[in-house]
Amino acid sequence: QVQLVESGGGLVQAGGSLRLSCAASGRTSSSYAMGWFRQAPGKEREFTSAISRSGDSTLYADSVKGRFTISRDNAKNTVYLQMNSLKAEDTAVYYCAVASTLQMKPNWYYYWGQGTQVTVSS
Repeated sequence: QVQLVESGGGLVQAGGSLRLSCAASGRTSSSYAMGWFRQAPGKEREFTSAISRSGDSTLYADSVKGRFTISRDNAKNTVYLQMNSLKAEDTAVYYCAVASTLQMKPNWYYYWGQGTQVTVSS
């Protein structure tokens, strides 16, 4: 069992930055690949980024590539999502999740956090 708690969301102007954190407890996070997803009202949950167990491999959705950076600190059991050059269309609830391997599809992830709201004003 793994518990995930996201933090760092908030209200930011377009062009600004936020850093999200996802703290894992229970089994150590280094046992899992981890990903960040987001869901806007009326839309399906969308992949944004993922990182391998060691942190040496990452995946990004085209919509965030070059603006978002995922990283992890296994000593702290924490994954981060640095979001720069934010746009209004980045507004969503952001969730972190764990998977056995590096994946983009949400159905491969089996532990999820409760989410943190990110709102970008234009």
